[in-house]
Amino acid sequence: MIQVKVEYFAVLREQRGEAGELVETAASTPADLYAELAERHGLQAPRDTLRVAVNEEFCAWDAGLANGDVVVFIPPVAGG
Repeated sequence: MIQVKVEYFAVLREQRGEAGELVETAASTPADLYAELAERHGLQAPRDTLRVAVNEEFCAWDAGLANGDVVVFIPPVAGG
């Protein structure tokens, strides 16, 4: 198990009801982590509409996660 910090923005923050949390997880990739959190918290944003960043850099959904990483799932932004 690893511990990561997850930060939520926009619609994900609204759905989660929190701006962030520490998560103990067996997920080895951001994709696995998002699937776990979506099920746990009822996050409804389809993964293919999101971007993911780990430690302040955009990364692939199959990138590796390590203990202490900061993971941000970024929903699309609308507006003018």
